[in-house]
Amino acid sequence: MRRFGTVFLVLFLGVALAGCAAIKKKGGGVEVEDATISDTTSTDAASSGISSEDTTAGEIIAISEDSTELDDPLSQRVIYFDFDSSNLTPEAQRVVEAHAQYLAGNPGMAVVLEGHADERGTREYNLALGEHRANTVNEMFQGLGVPPDAIRTISYGEERPVSMGQDESAWSLNRRVEILY
Repeated sequence: MRRFGTVFLVLFLGVALAGCAAIKKKGGGVEVEDATISDTTSTDAASSGISSEDTTAGEIIAISEDSTELDDPLSQRVIYFDFDSSNLTPEAQRVVEAHAQYLAGNPGMAVVLEGHADERGTREYNLALGEHRANTVNEMFQGLGVPPDAIRTISYGEERPVSMGQDESAWSLNRRVEILY
């Protein structure tokens, strides 16, 4: 019995440490620490509007204060969708194209695409819809020259809402794909 307890404790600690690979942000999103594939130079980061103190593999890259102008599509990292749809709006296409261009020009970068849905529909349906939305952005990235191994998709369905309301304005905020570097 004591041996079982020791094995359980070791497994629990392993799972707990594995969970430390993600950092929770305000608003319920998650940034993945291992989001870069290889080293990038600070020259590339500075010229693209991305800031980095000392960018090395395994560090999170954040969009700098200078590039957060409303007209800069790289400052927009959430793509919103219509109800029960995975089609990109023209504005969303512009944002996805800007991110794809950045990723294609910086081969050391990687991205995680998190697909989400609002609470309407079954859990299984919403997971599938979130996955379809993330795959739509993934396909556009690949079509614009981003290598497939630089993209990871995941669906959370209705499980990680940013708005807990029960009306259209809340639901529209939850129908999204988040682009995480």
